[in-house]
Amino acid sequence: MTNALNGKLGSLVAAGGGKIHTGPFGSQLHASDYVQQGIPCIMPANMKNNRVDLSNIALITEEDAQRLSKYIVRENDIVYSRRGDVTQKALIREKEAGYFCGTGCLLLRPGKKFDARFLTNYLSTEKIRSWIVSQAIGATMPNLNTGILSSIPFHGPEKEEQEKIANVLSAIEDKIELNNHINTELEAMAKTLYDYWFIQFDFPDANGKPYKISGGKMVYNQTLKREIPEGWRDCQFGDHVTFKRGISYKSGDIQDDGVPFINLNSFSLSGEFKLEGTKYYNGKFKPESKLAVGGLVIAITDVTRNADIIGKAFVIPDIFDEMPLISCDVACVSSKTFGAAYLEQLFNSESYHKYIKHYASGTLVLHLDLNGVKWFKTYQPPKKLLEKYDQHCNSLFKQRDIVLTENVYLEALRDWLLPMLMNGQVTVK
Repeated sequence: MTNALNGKLGSLVAAGGGKIHTGPFGSQLHASDYVQQGIPCIMPANMKNNRVDLSNIALITEEDAQRLSKYIVRENDIVYSRRGDVTQKALIREKEAGYFCGTGCLLLRPGKKFDARFLTNYLSTEKIRSWIVSQAIGATMPNLNTGILSSIPFHGPEKEEQEKIANVLSAIEDKIELNNHINTELEAMAKTLYDYWFIQFDFPDANGKPYKISGGKMVYNQTLKREIPEGWRDCQFGDHVTFKRGISYKSGDIQDDGVPFINLNSFSLSGEFKLEGTKYYNGKFKPESKLAVGGLVIAITDVTRNADIIGKAFVIPDIFDEMPLISCDVACVSSKTFGAAYLEQLFNSESYHKYIKHYASGTLVLHLDLNGVKWFKTYQPPKKLLEKYDQHCNSLFKQRDIVLTENVYLEALRDWLLPMLMNGQVTVK
């Protein structure tokens, strides 16, 4: 590879007609300006694997977007996180053109000298990520500004060769994204069945018909202050669940290889497992601290502003070479009454999350009082119905694990190829 382009990123961007500027400040766009329907507003929390993650994205009105039109993103823009994890970014694709660059972000418009896909990958190399972190300002929370972004050193090929390299990496990333979409659909199927059977009470009756809609008898429960199907009963979680907390660790215990370590960063905002959040532990531990595949874990601490993750849960996927450990921010939940798949849906439900947040306390870091989980009152469906739901979900989990395993290998391939393509060790014909 010929390093035909050399210089600071800001100069090369400007020479190609691009620009780098800060997103809107809080004084220009307030929390009260967000609406239920409108234009997606990209925040740092919406940046995942260099793509825009639409889950839990804020929305603004068309009027606000036009009032602040300089922040409307175009295809091939790159939106950067301005604080916190300052290496987080998202490449804007055709379907996201017209979205809004939100507060806490920087907008990079690459210009004509760059293939935006190539530049995104160049900025993802360990060398550049480390450089950005070393330059970020702030002891407690790193901050990125236009000056730092503009000063990034660039050494790479002309645009024609950039496009060839980007095509190879994009093929891998597109497959990873497709697999993520498949997993989203599988998760939606599990949730839909849960809602249908255990929220709407339209589980199969003795004749295989939807229970409630077919006239199944509902009985008022005095404890729960609501109607539930005849034969169901109320219960308190403390009588049916047990907890096992994770292990404490030091930063030196976390390395590139070791025992898979499920931690707070393993949870998405909606509770699903995040593959990229897995860490690897090299400290001391007792063998019994390891968890089996299919176990249920919940987040018992939270650092998000709105307590988005506290109490959320996921079933451990079968993708690791050895049984994983969990950090002290996480607890394993066991129950002889309720299956892991059922509890996962209940813990991630809006009504339960609204309840459990009252048992979280702390200023910068929230800690969950597990008594709140134990005191939770709910209904107990029949054992056979719970087993039937778990059987359905186990089939979905197997499909999920196949896709996740494929993504593990695809991401490893991409990460292995990336530096070699960037420095010319591997070339594309």
